[in-house]
Amino acid sequence: MYHFLLLAANLLAVNNLEGTVTLESTGKPLHHVTVVLPQLNKSTETDDDGKFVFVGLPEGQFDVVAQSAGLADERKKVVVTKDNKPSVSFSLRLMPIRQEITVTASGKVETTLEAINSVTALDTLDLASKTGVSVGDLLDSAPGVAKRSFGPGTTRPVLRGFDGDRVLIMQDGVRTGSLSSQSGDHGEPVDPQSLERVEIVRGPATLLYGSNAIGGVVNMITENRSTHNGYLSAMAGSNNGLFGGSAGVSAGTGAWLLRLNAGGQHTSDYNTARERIVNSGARALSGGVSLSRYGKDKWFTLAYNTQRGTYQIPQLDSEDERVQLPFTRHNIRVTGGLREKLNFSLSYSDWHHDELANGSVDNQFFNKQFDYRVTVEQKRRGPFSGSFGVWGLNRDYKAVGVEATTPPVGQRSFAAFGLESIQLERMRLQFGGRVENTRYSPGGLPERSFTGFSGSAGVNVPLWRGGAFVSSFNHSFRAPALEELYSNGPHVGNLTFEIGDVNLRGERSNGFDVALRHTSARYKGEANWFYYRLNQYVYLAPTGEIEDGLIAARYSQNNARYAGFEGRFQAALHSKVWMNLGFDMVNAELRLNNTPVPRIPPGRGRVGLEFRQGAFSIAPELVLARRQDRIFPTETETAGYATGSIRASYTLARQHALHLFSVNVFNANNAYYRNHLSFIKDAAAEIGRGVVVSYNVRFF
Repeated sequence: MYHFLLLAANLLAVNNLEGTVTLESTGKPLHHVTVVLPQLNKSTETDDDGKFVFVGLPEGQFDVVAQSAGLADERKKVVVTKDNKPSVSFSLRLMPIRQEITVTASGKVETTLEAINSVTALDTLDLASKTGVSVGDLLDSAPGVAKRSFGPGTTRPVLRGFDGDRVLIMQDGVRTGSLSSQSGDHGEPVDPQSLERVEIVRGPATLLYGSNAIGGVVNMITENRSTHNGYLSAMAGSNNGLFGGSAGVSAGTGAWLLRLNAGGQHTSDYNTARERIVNSGARALSGGVSLSRYGKDKWFTLAYNTQRGTYQIPQLDSEDERVQLPFTRHNIRVTGGLREKLNFSLSYSDWHHDELANGSVDNQFFNKQFDYRVTVEQKRRGPFSGSFGVWGLNRDYKAVGVEATTPPVGQRSFAAFGLESIQLERMRLQFGGRVENTRYSPGGLPERSFTGFSGSAGVNVPLWRGGAFVSSFNHSFRAPALEELYSNGPHVGNLTFEIGDVNLRGERSNGFDVALRHTSARYKGEANWFYYRLNQYVYLAPTGEIEDGLIAARYSQNNARYAGFEGRFQAALHSKVWMNLGFDMVNAELRLNNTPVPRIPPGRGRVGLEFRQGAFSIAPELVLARRQDRIFPTETETAGYATGSIRASYTLARQHALHLFSVNVFNANNAYYRNHLSFIKDAAAEIGRGVVVSYNVRFF
């Protein structure tokens, strides 16, 4: 393919750029390294000889970034003219500081330095030592990300204090179809070892992804277009009896590529620093198969994935029922497009879970949804580039049993959107808009329809080599969720007797984000400040009454504001010693009476060191969380805490494989502490000291 593209470029006399990528320790070529031209939103991969080529480039000066999981990136400048066809070479090595690549922020491959949104991307090495069968466990250490839970298997990320229907969870760019946004005792099952990376877009992402993304997006990415690759992992841990493993392989011939993967994790009851939490285990199994065809100008993928497992709800009293939540998810997805012209996705998800009390089925939940998305790429003209498209969703939800707090509901949504970028000499501008309609058709209750507009404008200004100032304004619209409109009954998963309001209006937010970023070989950092004013903010307001042994709460609306900051900083104190710092804080309150918004995470700080000698690394870290005493009237305070961890690893990089052996001691000081975002925090503290040992290998 490389030789064909180069020949075509020469015959057509267009500007092109070619290069090679090698591994510094051996000098051998690296396969399937991502190479990005940030100013042009173009990307490609190296072939089996470590070579890459871009064709049809305009004249000008551009940055070229080479990035591969686990290896330090390199960034170089090139000048492309009709008379100058440059060649650039990269030599990558193991380093703590690595460039982050995102596709979620704008729908195109770009570095997080150039992105308008605040993005954190975790690659395979970042995820290798993570444990847990739910996505909240994987991301709890990221800036601006906290963990909501009803036990270890039901965790879900909270972004900048936003939870539930305001945070969208996706897999490979499409919605998972689970029910974790509706209830605290439902999680997002995930096999962390099967992920290529996880991208976290903090702040409003409604422009591209809809009203459920008013607080942000988490995208779990498994797809890899490499023709021959694979992975194998195994892990075991103390405290909660963790064990698990995962494997996947891709193989192809010609334009065809077949992928297979399977894995699972299992945990038993966990121990806090003082007691054992009964019935707190979880298990999950996953598997998938996909068939792809990548032609010269078009591609498509047909994929099937399934997850099944069981969450256990901690038994907090000897007289409590032993509650288990067995779940099953099936997903069929078709994606494809014309290269650099059009992309589409069709996804069907079927989610089902039961709630078992002492082995008997009390409740059953069914969620079937089909969503589609078509995006057309605008042909680049001078500094202008962009995309526009449509998105739609058809959803059928049904609950059966004593917790059937809502009737069967059909949901239909449709949206049209556009995003435009202007690359100027000294800055990049981005702006766009989205119009979305959502209709609910409940059995026996009034139908509702909501139409709203979301828009954004942002600027990214390079200040120095590797540094940038970024600012954006967002206007976001969110239609009320079906449980906010139609709930009426006991909802043990949220520990409330919920009363919806069929007359709720759409929620609107106006917000500012300001960020300062820097990335170089020795330093990497970012600092983000945000401020949002939400009109007609929907929240659960306790009535002071008790229904069925639960606090009665009614969905109400009020104006609110969210403000906060987050950041992280990495620095080379010595060629073998690196410092890692992180912090995040959010303050949110109802504007009418300055009452704190419920369930807001406390401020946190992180300080760590990494000592590296060749392929060996040891990284101690201390996490400090302040006391959370700014609470809603029905909440209880949580004390501040400090937990320590130590991670030791050995990384072996080779031309065709990357091996990682790691040992992670978590809560090394065996602190007894509570997570303010746990629904059961008053009865169950967090996990105590434990050790996880893991081995991972990635084949190229």
